[in-house]
Amino acid sequence: MISDAIDLQEDISSTGDGTHRVLNDFSIQIATVNGSGSQSANSILLRSIFGMGIPVSGKNLFPSNIAGLPTWYTIRVSKDGWVARKAQNDLLIAMNAETAQEDVRTLRSGSAVIYDEGLKLNELRTDVTFYPVPFDKLAAETGADAKIRKLIKNMVYVGVAAQLLSIDIPTVEKAVRQQFAKKQKAADLNWKAVQLGFDYAANNLRKTDPFVVERMDETNGKIIIDGNSAAAMGAMFAGVTVVAWYPITPSSSVVEQLIGYMKKHRIEQDGKATFAIVQAEDELAAIGMTLGAGWAGARAMTASSGPGLSLMAEFAGLGYYAELPGVIFDIQRTGPSTGLPTRTSQADLSFIANISHGDTKHVLLLPGNVKECFDFGVQSFDLAEQLQTPIFVLSDLDIGMNNWMSEPFEYPTQPMQRGKVLSAEDLTRLGGFGRYADVDGDGIPYRTLPGTDHHAASYFTRGSGHNAKAQYSERPDDYENNMLRLSRKFETAATLVPKPVLEGTGKEKVGIIAFGSSHFAIIESRDELAREADIATDYLRVRAYPFTKEVHDFVASHDRVYVVEQNRDAQLQGLLKLDLDVAQLTKLRSVLHFNGLPMDALSVTQAISSMEISQGASR
Repeated sequence: MISDAIDLQEDISSTGDGTHRVLNDFSIQIATVNGSGSQSANSILLRSIFGMGIPVSGKNLFPSNIAGLPTWYTIRVSKDGWVARKAQNDLLIAMNAETAQEDVRTLRSGSAVIYDEGLKLNELRTDVTFYPVPFDKLAAETGADAKIRKLIKNMVYVGVAAQLLSIDIPTVEKAVRQQFAKKQKAADLNWKAVQLGFDYAANNLRKTDPFVVERMDETNGKIIIDGNSAAAMGAMFAGVTVVAWYPITPSSSVVEQLIGYMKKHRIEQDGKATFAIVQAEDELAAIGMTLGAGWAGARAMTASSGPGLSLMAEFAGLGYYAELPGVIFDIQRTGPSTGLPTRTSQADLSFIANISHGDTKHVLLLPGNVKECFDFGVQSFDLAEQLQTPIFVLSDLDIGMNNWMSEPFEYPTQPMQRGKVLSAEDLTRLGGFGRYADVDGDGIPYRTLPGTDHHAASYFTRGSGHNAKAQYSERPDDYENNMLRLSRKFETAATLVPKPVLEGTGKEKVGIIAFGSSHFAIIESRDELAREADIATDYLRVRAYPFTKEVHDFVASHDRVYVVEQNRDAQLQGLLKLDLDVAQLTKLRSVLHFNGLPMDALSVTQAISSMEISQGASR
């Protein structure tokens, strides 16, 4: 078993006075009350460290109510570029009296706490450094009225943290003024609060904890963005023209951001919009509008989460069987039922793969970072029209709503792939077509778009039994032939979807398979396994379903394969078992994480190392 010491690996260097410091390698937790206005302060703190060239990531942990309950925000600072959630935090900024004592008790020895002096948290422990701050007094010194002072307190802790961590103060000011770029008075007031906190810490607090930042050059050219914004941007660049949705956490910001992008970039000079975004009465109506618009030739989409997808099942089956293009973004959260609306999960995989009744198989794209949210946001629309079917893009709350460091996105240069669409000229040459006929042997039929000016362009779109000419049929052979063709189309999809990404030599005995946001914990865990337990691994990140040939080859070439995922029932492993040869199934082992928190590297490392030790003992 790998000990918890793995989580304590730090860059410790000596200072001039003989003490030690932990440089650019720690995690900050900020505990506040939901609705207290801390989001801006947290973003400024994150961007200030990022502005010093140091890799960072930021994660929200917030309740599903509007206001009043505890909320936490963590900032991972890592000179090595690790951005997964860290199992333990090193610096606590305690602004919530309700959770403060428990937050302090969960810290490991050697941590530090910035807290409101009235809470008297220093009486709880002797192995943690405490920094009391009179936040109310300092907020009052800004001159703001009482209502605003409740918000300004958050900016005070930014200043205190900046001084104690040695964050470059001009960089903090730049972040403040960027945050409030359109509100000069707000920028000045918030900057004043930061200065008051910074000066107080400099004059009244003696730093005795080891955590400090120092400028690096590891963020040059990079951006910070959340996955939902990236997905919305990708949809816009893909040429989406119709969006139908119903709000639900954590998917709402996909469409909310898209509305902003489209208003900025898709309004003609005469003021007319080149798009339609409609809030439907429910999720069933939203997917119905999406598939109807796709049938009409528009590039159309919706976005939702698990409960909404449950309502969409009927139309999803129609889209599959009638062969209607459309894109559905599923930003996963925990379930079943309402579950934990503001916690992350990867538990929709098996449900969406077969959503609807009968023999149904859907194409899924599985982005593993914000750049792929953008890239797959573009590619999903091409695939929907090429395959004439709903395409589901499965992100999750962790990727979708949290801040991630990323390479800039690449401007799409390839033309749209509209698939097998017959023009009037094509119909004149052919003399007609069978809407559901497999002309090319790939399972994908030809279609026409409504309004095509040709007498042979029309056809029936049927969700009931039909033959190759789209005529109603209950003949057993027609139904069987149609279902076999749809199966061939699914096989064709495996040649078009994004291929998995392999990391490692490809020659190790131990393999890891995962998808989505699990990636960040796994790449860090692989480093830990090699360094601490001498376990070398290969890693295959699956990016789509149906699985490609590379997935089969990966399992076949390894003795043991750990399938890491964020759900209780090993859903990815379940789909693999349906796909692989029987002889390969004994190689699969599950590493599961399903408590609603983003996956951390240490838990993966401990699970795999424990099973590897047991494997050695059994041999």
